[in-house]
Amino acid sequence: MTKKILFCATVDYHFKAFHLPYFKWFKRMGWEVHVAASGQTKLPYVDEKFSIPIRRSPFHPQNLAVYRQLKDVIDTNQYDIVHCHTPVGGVLARLAARQARRHGTKVLYTAHGFHFCSGAPIKNWLLYYPVEKWLSAYTDCLITINEEDYTRAKGLQRPGGKTQKIHGIGVNTDRFRPVSLEEQQRLREKHGFREDDFILVYPAELNLNKNQKLLIEAAALLKEKIPSLRLVFAGEGAMEQTYRTLAEKLGASGNVRFYGFCRDIHELIQLADVSVASSIREGLGMNVLEGMAAEKPAIATDNRGHREIIRDRENGFLVKIGDGAAFARRIEQLYNQPELCRRLGQEGRKTALRFSEARTVEEMADIYSAYMDMDTKEKSV
Repeated sequence: MTKKILFCATVDYHFKAFHLPYFKWFKRMGWEVHVAASGQTKLPYVDEKFSIPIRRSPFHPQNLAVYRQLKDVIDTNQYDIVHCHTPVGGVLARLAARQARRHGTKVLYTAHGFHFCSGAPIKNWLLYYPVEKWLSAYTDCLITINEEDYTRAKGLQRPGGKTQKIHGIGVNTDRFRPVSLEEQQRLREKHGFREDDFILVYPAELNLNKNQKLLIEAAALLKEKIPSLRLVFAGEGAMEQTYRTLAEKLGASGNVRFYGFCRDIHELIQLADVSVASSIREGLGMNVLEGMAAEKPAIATDNRGHREIIRDRENGFLVKIGDGAAFARRIEQLYNQPELCRRLGQEGRKTALRFSEARTVEEMADIYSAYMDMDTKEKSV
């Protein structure tokens, strides 16, 4: 009988953005790949897709019906492995797989960044920590992507459960790569930028946690010192109008561009001068790693995920969360020192190569092989 794995997350775009290499790997191993998530995104390497309306809010009443749907899918298909992702999808799938575990299904959960972390609000600790501690009894392997979460996860796991750390979810270092000056200028022309623009790019959802407010404030402080500054937000989200209003209020509308959803994120990164990130909480910071892979110097807020990849002043800059003036100073420093930009970018590329897609697929292959009834290692990457 063909072995089967179910991947579960809150929204299906999560899989398209981050997990297709793992789907492909399982297909190469001869397994069936099923996914369960909200959304209608078409996914390659998938044998069966269950569009289940998982809600982001853990308190949404519809999630009770979602739990029943997931349980029915898991019990009916008798999966060998269920791999859960995202906070709400991870909770619901692990609860729904409890009975299946008693019959041999192995349950893995990748924490892309615990909501309880150093500096997190007390409400996050009161809500999410007890839930994760409880669910550890139904988790065969808890996978983390940064050192702080890994240390904390070891204290969460019950006897018999395993904790692993991997190098993120993998950066495609061929797609996100440095380009020549000529190619950079061609991309600028293609996307409507000028040759002499000083471009900062932040690919992220427009929300409170991603904290674009900090970058708008920094841009406003620099609008006269660097008139050519262009802060590019690649993404959509509930806070877009709020951020547009803030940019207008601070007189920085001409310096801030809301690009919206972009299918060619690698091109926006390649045409930029600097990669920036202002999030309050981050599991790792894939957008930063993608910028580093393209040899863009990085400026990011000082949180656990960014600390995992940035060594301050060696391969980028870390700035205290909320300090718009300090962020502005670092931007101005890079604007005035092209050689520093080049050096930090080159060091960043070296860092990004350690977080490459090839490496993380190999790391996950080793983890998966412990739960697969076959000699996987000889067949893997």
